[in-house]
Amino acid sequence: CLPPRCHPQKGSGMGGGEACRFFQSYAVEVDVKDASNATCLYAKWMMRFLIKYETNNSDYKNAALNLSSSVTHNGSVCGNDTQAALLTVQFGEGHSWSINFTKNNETYQGDFITFTYNTNDTAVFPDAKRKGPITIVVKDTMHPVQLNNVFVCHNTDSFEAENVTQIFWNVTVQAFVENGTIGKKESRCRADTPTSAPTVPPTIANVTTASTTTLSPAPTTVPKPVENPDTGNYSLKSGNKTCLLATVGLQLNVSQDKPLLINVNPKTTSADGACGNTTATLKLNDGNSTLISFTFVVKNASASIQKFYLKEVNVTLLNRLNGSVISNADNNNFSKWDAFLGSSYMCRKEQTLEINENLQLHTFNLWIQPFLVKANKFSTAEECFADSDLNFLIPIAVGMALGFLIILVFISYIIGRRKSRTGYQSV
Repeated sequence: CLPPRCHPQKGSGMGGGEACRFFQSYAVEVDVKDASNATCLYAKWMMRFLIKYETNNSDYKNAALNLSSSVTHNGSVCGNDTQAALLTVQFGEGHSWSINFTKNNETYQGDFITFTYNTNDTAVFPDAKRKGPITIVVKDTMHPVQLNNVFVCHNTDSFEAENVTQIFWNVTVQAFVENGTIGKKESRCRADTPTSAPTVPPTIANVTTASTTTLSPAPTTVPKPVENPDTGNYSLKSGNKTCLLATVGLQLNVSQDKPLLINVNPKTTSADGACGNTTATLKLNDGNSTLISFTFVVKNASASIQKFYLKEVNVTLLNRLNGSVISNADNNNFSKWDAFLGSSYMCRKEQTLEINENLQLHTFNLWIQPFLVKANKFSTAEECFADSDLNFLIPIAVGMALGFLIILVFISYIIGRRKSRTGYQSV
């Protein structure tokens, strides 16, 4: 193939040589030509990356990597009946992204996505412990597309693997273009098709705040919505066996720009993640606008009696229209929801997880088992103290303590009066 040409979208500038320049759109358009100068691979899309990396202090930070002002696309390949097509772009300080396409007699589809980010880019990773390029490969979930059709997906899609979330939107692509002519028929992604379940925005409760010159309320000052979130049922499988079970209602309390309460909708939320012997991760995606990740670990893994607990929660809120990040928060210092390995953890009452000063996550009707699930059912549950039968003793104990304190004060008062009278007796 001849070197592909890159075209900016409307409103962006054109750089010299092979570079493609753009501004606020953050979009790239690639038109790959074959030896006869006919289009063989065409793509136009928008994307960004959220990367969690380890710092020199051995803690973790989250970085957002956007396409830079110039993008090159050296190495893209047209492909044929025996060779995969390849779309590849390079940007920033040593970052690159590519996807290869395969085909059969009737359809083509994306195969693997390869993303390389360079932690030597100090503008994005100013204090990264590990230096140099890091590459991850994920399997593309694109469904087969009829040959000569254009694949279109305006809705946001994302992949998460190895501490990297790749976010895509406004995608138009056709591989194995025949006779240099882009197809007129479109194959839409499920999120774009009218027959699919409608993408509903998150439920946001009406919040009224007093008019003032400075508004920076703490999350706890926001009034609760009238209704609690619906409870969702989620599960993960390893092969044909269920390896994680979760039942929970989730509500986000966001205090950024203005306070918001967001109920996660189970009907539009999908579950993903990974199971392991000592670590398990549950990732929930509500309509590609709310991404919540829970990480569970086993403590004292070498001990004879082991327990699991919630170690980390990551929350990302995305703009549904353009995929930009509204808010991202992470807390990896939790030690909650602990139970013996082989058991489940249950807490029907509301609990609050403080991710950071601007974001809280409220849970309702929680029942979780991240390890050793048997027969697709929850094991015996260890209940939180708020749910236990002993919880009623708290007000009784407080009342008894107050009563004892009153009696003590009364006795002290009587003794004090007697001593006072004794001091005034005549000699």
